[in-house]
Amino acid sequence: MRETVHVPLGERAYDVVIGPGLLVEAGALIAPFLPRPQVAVVTESRVAALHLEAFKAGLAAQGIGCTVLELPPGEATKGWAHLAQVTEWLLDQKVERRDVVVALGGGVIGDLVGFAAAILRRGVRFVQVPTSLLAQVDSSVGGKTGINTAQGKNLAGAFHQPSLVLADTEVLGTLSPRDFLAGYGEVMKYGLLGDAVFFHWLEENAAAMAAGDMALRVRAVKRSVEMKAEIVTRDETEQGDRALLNLGHTFCHALEAATGYSDRLLHGEGVAIGCSLAFALSARMGLVSQEEPSRVRAHLQAMGMKSDLSDIPGDLPSADALLNLMGQDKKVVAGRLNFVLARGIGDAFVTGDVTPEMVLDVLRAHGG
Repeated sequence: MRETVHVPLGERAYDVVIGPGLLVEAGALIAPFLPRPQVAVVTESRVAALHLEAFKAGLAAQGIGCTVLELPPGEATKGWAHLAQVTEWLLDQKVERRDVVVALGGGVIGDLVGFAAAILRRGVRFVQVPTSLLAQVDSSVGGKTGINTAQGKNLAGAFHQPSLVLADTEVLGTLSPRDFLAGYGEVMKYGLLGDAVFFHWLEENAAAMAAGDMALRVRAVKRSVEMKAEIVTRDETEQGDRALLNLGHTFCHALEAATGYSDRLLHGEGVAIGCSLAFALSARMGLVSQEEPSRVRAHLQAMGMKSDLSDIPGDLPSADALLNLMGQDKKVVAGRLNFVLARGIGDAFVTGDVTPEMVLDVLRAHGG
């Protein structure tokens, strides 16, 4: 059941290996990259409790030793303080430029450790071992690394491609239903932005996938990674097409800031709501029929996911305040907000031709 997706970026090319049981085979898969049988592993405490021993055993089976740094879980870890901690720790471990650093965890760990690897000795190699669905289909692939700042999400970072990604679909069985569905928000996004056939497949199969069907999980992760790899290969540093991957994210990042990057709203939940709002905005602008946003919302609701601002617990800022938060987003160009909108399911595009009034109308209509 193992699948491999190649990301063809010349000297920075790498494979994404997808399937169950990869943790215990990690040593054999990572060994070809090692100048010496030693790696430095950075993880977080919840992931370590579930998966660190299996990963260490996989390394030990090939005679590979490791040192481990455990960080606290949660989005708050993805900041300056822990970036400094990880970088200093890696220096203390005497990690050399040809050595390999391993990021074992979800998107927070992958983004943080990837950024530390990018700046350590001006760039050391790292391997992504994503343990959440969201990280397996999105953040572990494509080389975007970074941290959050007081001004917003992911505003400091670097493009630094991994040497290898090991997406063990078996570990998804340890996720809570909420975390799995949050990751599913990113899976669904791929169908909405560029593959209507995949979105239809998800409408038919996503419930069984969420319930645990391993073959469906492998297929969904593979197709998501294939789509991301195709876009990243065309536009590695987000000068054009790669911005399509931000479908739903302009709304999402504002909502995350409004909820204090807390458990009130997980990133993938914000992406799902953001996709719903992006299609509503597309309909408001006459780009799609009203049936398209209704179909998106119906699928989210069928999966038991958040689809509207009113689904977020607690009070939200006003629509005007949310629009103001969008102004801090990285997708602002020459002072104008760029949105990813759609001409239909599977047909997304980037535009700056969106007026604040249109955005406010959509926010107010959906509970803002």
